[in-house]
Amino acid sequence: MEHEQSEPTATVLAGWRVWLLATRPATLTAAVAPVLVGTAAADAAVPLRELPFAAALVAAVLLQIGANFANDLADFERGADQADRLGPPRVTQSGLVTPATMRWATALVLVAAALIGVYLITVAGWPILVLGAAAIVAAIAYTGGPWPFGYHGLGDAFVFVFFGLAAVAGSYFLQTEKLTGTAFAAAIPIGMTVTAILVVNNLRDIDGDRRSDKRTLAVLLGAQVSRVQYLLLVGLPYALVTTFAAADLLPWWSLLVWASAPLASYLGWRIASRAEGRALNPLLKQTGQLHLLFGVLLAASFLL
Repeated sequence: MEHEQSEPTATVLAGWRVWLLATRPATLTAAVAPVLVGTAAADAAVPLRELPFAAALVAAVLLQIGANFANDLADFERGADQADRLGPPRVTQSGLVTPATMRWATALVLVAAALIGVYLITVAGWPILVLGAAAIVAAIAYTGGPWPFGYHGLGDAFVFVFFGLAAVAGSYFLQTEKLTGTAFAAAIPIGMTVTAILVVNNLRDIDGDRRSDKRTLAVLLGAQVSRVQYLLLVGLPYALVTTFAAADLLPWWSLLVWASAPLASYLGWRIASRAEGRALNPLLKQTGQLHLLFGVLLAASFLL
């Protein structure tokens, strides 16, 4: 009798772990850091709108999870995820979640993000509607739809625009209902560090993606150029922040981001040393940590 009672608990726990795996927790920093930076930059100019900030943060995380779910499903359906993949297991490809269930889960998460977006539209108007609609479409079209731009070398541009420029500037606009040079000065380096996460991912998967005809930018440019791209994406943000601070677009306190430079230097050295395959998995996670640390330091600079 005790054994029969314990089985449902084990099943529920297993299901919870499956969905946690599907969310790809290590990637969620890509959604958090831009909202922190955009909101902190705005807080230096206007009083903080606490509820819109919290709502934007939750919506951003839901959009990231929805994109991850859609990617998990689309890569499985297109045959891009194989049993020998080098990254963490994908739940659809592994048979842990059926395609139909993943399709419903993706829709549910994106609808939840859209419902929060309705509230945000009442706060800051039609620009938030345009931004939110574009973000939802992009989350699906990244690897889904008739012409997935992640399969045609445009994934890097997608991440830079939506997780850098749009996310930071959109968070700034939500608070101030205007855009300034400061918003974009903060957005550009954040966009670069978040794009570096994708570069590591695609560098790791370059051989498998090439076999499955997934033409990421890494596949199109080759591993060597992708390594150079990574070095630029984790190195230039420091020079840009310094330049923008000198131009009075960012506060001088923004030079705090240099405290994260040792981690960026270590990661650049590892990538330049031709780490490949599964050896890139910890570097992928650490690049996400660099992005978050850089973002937190930049956000803090507006509050000092």
